[in-house]
Amino acid sequence: MNIYFQILTAFAVSFLIRVLPLTLLRKQIKSRFVRSFLHYVPFVTLSVMTFPAILHATDSFLAGLIALLCGVALSFAGAPMFLVAFFCCVLTFAVGFFF
Repeated sequence: MNIYFQILTAFAVSFLIRVLPLTLLRKQIKSRFVRSFLHYVPFVTLSVMTFPAILHATDSFLAGLIALLCGVALSFAGAPMFLVAFFCCVLTFAVGFFF
């Protein structure tokens, strides 16, 4: 396949994804459902990219899973981000060391 065709296709798709909403949706969105859906899109996108990376960051899937569960529990308990990251790193190292 021609490399220029691939670059042009990637450009066109990326451009259309960014420009079409701006050109088609000129008025404010009044639907509560659509507005709430669009509100959560960035969080879902970040979660979809982050969770597999957490689980597969080490050689031990178990270490990633335990660190993920620890991080979720500490976050729900209201711990600061630094402590969550610190305990997850320490726990990943400890579990990876012993298993």
